[in-house]
Amino acid sequence: MSKIEVKDLLDAGVHFGHLTRKWNPNMAPYIYMERNGIHIINLYKSVAKIEEANEALSKIAASGRKILFVATKKQAKDIVSEKVANVNMPYITERWPGGMLTNFVTIRKAVKKMAAIDKMKADGTFNTLSKKEKLQVDRLRAKLEKNLGSISDMTRLPGALFIVDIRREHIAVKEAQKLNIPIFAMVDTNADPRDVDYVIPANDDASKSIEKIMTLVTEAVAEGLKERQKDKADADAAATEGEVVAPTTAEEAAPAVEAAKPAKKKTKAAKKEVVEEVAAVEEAVEEVTAEEVVEEAKAAPVEAPAKAEKPAKAKKADKPAKAKKAVEAAAPAEVVETEEPAEDAVEDTDEETKKEK
Repeated sequence: MSKIEVKDLLDAGVHFGHLTRKWNPNMAPYIYMERNGIHIINLYKSVAKIEEANEALSKIAASGRKILFVATKKQAKDIVSEKVANVNMPYITERWPGGMLTNFVTIRKAVKKMAAIDKMKADGTFNTLSKKEKLQVDRLRAKLEKNLGSISDMTRLPGALFIVDIRREHIAVKEAQKLNIPIFAMVDTNADPRDVDYVIPANDDASKSIEKIMTLVTEAVAEGLKERQKDKADADAAATEGEVVAPTTAEEAAPAVEAAKPAKKKTKAAKKEVVEEVAAVEEAVEEVTAEEVVEEAKAAPVEAPAKAEKPAKAKKADKPAKAKKAVEAAAPAEVVETEEPAEDAVEDTDEETKKEK
């Protein structure tokens, strides 16, 4: 990655901002001074931010993800399309199609429609159409090519967005924020840098400034792509070195088969030994358990009588004795009650005898 110098940025006019009355206070950390009613951007901070952004873009390109460049300004269209086409990345230089990211499935359908028209022209079905239908199809194809031709190879959402003038492309910024896609952008003194993940404070109105920044950015992306190709080549080389060449004829395969036979015999013998050892262990376990059961059975009758002796039976034996005592205590009372009626009877008989006399 080439070293970025402040002098080169100064010559390109990257340091010129907007009028002081149009500034955004959030850009204050990146403003160096004010001169003739115009804010001057601090180029030392611009260099630091460009290096940070280039490192991140290089990593994204090396990972195989696409970086979508967005610039619909008149002075930026041609520059962006030329620079980005060299690194084979998608770009939008016409009107930003609403839902380009949030409704990506529909956009892909439009791209497929463009491919279907190309297929019609290739297989000859296009020639069967009437003159009017041919004109309509050609117009549709030209319109799709103008708006979506540069993103025909983008089969999934991009890994990052690079935007020139975030105020003009505010819809793209909102869609990227909703999908958590990192945003790289050239931010002038009249824009809010809080909406951007990687801010590059620079003049986004002058064509020289845009060309300088785009040159530095695309160089970083190209280096990331080279690194990816190198890693892929190394991986392919390592895979070819580690491959085992399979025998093509029966004669070549015969030595390998013979070498494998003794190994099979050894494994079978080892399996038999393991099975015998397991059987012996199981028999020993069964013998031990049987002996323990017998010992417990022998010990059980000796312990049973001791458990049978309970004081509860003695208490039951005492109950008849208590009953006898109660009967004996109650007997005299009954005798007394029977004696009193006997005396009355004697008195009655005496009175009767007296009356008879």
